[in-house]
Amino acid sequence: MILLRAIGLMLLLTMASLLPSSAAESDLRAAIAKFATATNFSATEAVVRELAASGDPAVERPLSALADGNLYVRKADSQVFVGKEAGEGIELLDPLSGEKAADAAKADLTKIKVNNGLRRTIRDVLGTLTLRAKDAAVRLAAAATMFKTPDAANIEPLDAAIAAEADPAVKVLFEQARAASILVSDKPEADKLTAISVVAARGDRDALSLLTSVEASAQGAVKDAATAAIGHINSTLALWDAGQNIWYGISLGSVLLLAAIGLAITFGVMGVINMAHGEMVMLGAYTTFVVQQVIRTSFPGLFDWSLVIALPLAFLVAALVGLAIERGIIRFLYGRPLETLLATWGVSLILQQAVRTIFGPTNQEVGNPSWMSGSFDIGQLAITWNRLWILVFALAVFAVLLYVMKRTPWGLQMRAVTANRRMAASMGIRTPWVDALTFALGSGIAGIAGVALSQIDNVSPNLGRGYIIDSFMVVVFGGVGNLWGTLVGAFSLGIVNKFLEPYAGAVLGKIVVLVLIILFIQKRPRGLFALKGRAVEA
Repeated sequence: MILLRAIGLMLLLTMASLLPSSAAESDLRAAIAKFATATNFSATEAVVRELAASGDPAVERPLSALADGNLYVRKADSQVFVGKEAGEGIELLDPLSGEKAADAAKADLTKIKVNNGLRRTIRDVLGTLTLRAKDAAVRLAAAATMFKTPDAANIEPLDAAIAAEADPAVKVLFEQARAASILVSDKPEADKLTAISVVAARGDRDALSLLTSVEASAQGAVKDAATAAIGHINSTLALWDAGQNIWYGISLGSVLLLAAIGLAITFGVMGVINMAHGEMVMLGAYTTFVVQQVIRTSFPGLFDWSLVIALPLAFLVAALVGLAIERGIIRFLYGRPLETLLATWGVSLILQQAVRTIFGPTNQEVGNPSWMSGSFDIGQLAITWNRLWILVFALAVFAVLLYVMKRTPWGLQMRAVTANRRMAASMGIRTPWVDALTFALGSGIAGIAGVALSQIDNVSPNLGRGYIIDSFMVVVFGGVGNLWGTLVGAFSLGIVNKFLEPYAGAVLGKIVVLVLIILFIQKRPRGLFALKGRAVEA
């Protein structure tokens, strides 16, 4: 008897829990059926809002279908279905469960018409339905949508969502969306003043846009509060804009560092004005393109590793070409800087034409691996992953090169040749091979710079031309042959460029930077960090 009573009690509880659900579904179906009798857009909108007021996520299916123009009424019995084209007819689906109901000819159905205003309404009410979604990202997106499109009708759903929300970050956004909706409602002045303080605390451009519209239409204390909040947000955004310019400058500086660091070595050790240095960058970028083409056609699963594979290959290709240039041309022109300039300029033209002949004159597609795609925000700073990884890569290359220069025998020989070539030769250092390997190292670093630049610039035969002048400016400004000077010079010029561009434009900004460098060199001819040594060159 006890067991039977327990079973009976469980059945009663189960039935009790199912009854409200069945009743709720019955109410939803009754509301959906009203679409069949709606005679105009206003009547259809009233049905949409009635469904949204239920707060049941199940109504998302029929409302989405209505917005897409896929909600139909069957003429025979005035039932409402979600329709899906299937050949000559329409496949009918249950508007709540999505289960297949039947097929019907187009002539047997009437499509429920929608306009842009009705689509906007549906979009807004769907946003309120997602306030209770299990995924926090969906709730965040809903809050963002409701903040950008405030509506007094959103206040009550937001109140319920705020009371039920456990995630503090989501709750803050719900409160901001509620404040935005209060500002466009007929709530009392005290509520609007509180709402302005909540929106002002957000401090972004969406908040600024909302408060600007409120200021234009409000009066009295609300207008004054909106004006004060706008002033505060503008001050905050000005600081964030300065921070954004600094980030852009650091990002540009990392690119300049990669392009110039190899030139700093060859120019400092050998005194060679290498106008083909930009083409070494170009060869590295084209090596990346070739690697990705092979991976796309033969090993598509390795695409995310394409840059890792391309790095050593780009270094090797550019280093071998640099070694051939040094052994074949430059070693006969030491001590004649003007002739090395003309010779390397000719080499750069030959390399550009060779690439045009092999790959064509148009830009080539180099893709971003998944880990270098997209962006993220820190406050009001927008940071792209590819720029961030290039910065990390540039600093890593700098650290490795600094270690080679300071902690290895070859680096010691290289510094000895830089400080005093003749004394180094008299101590048994084979200066011609130091020159050759140094030129190959500088060219190889330019090649791996091309791998990085392929992620942010067009890969074309003219890729290197855009960086050669900036590279020389960085080297001269920082101090010829000094790696720390190259680092400081690259980031300094990058930041200065980004602060000048909004006022002077990109081209005029570069001209101003060049003039400033010329004036600086008049005071410090050897740059920021001059190398120290006793030159006994004849």
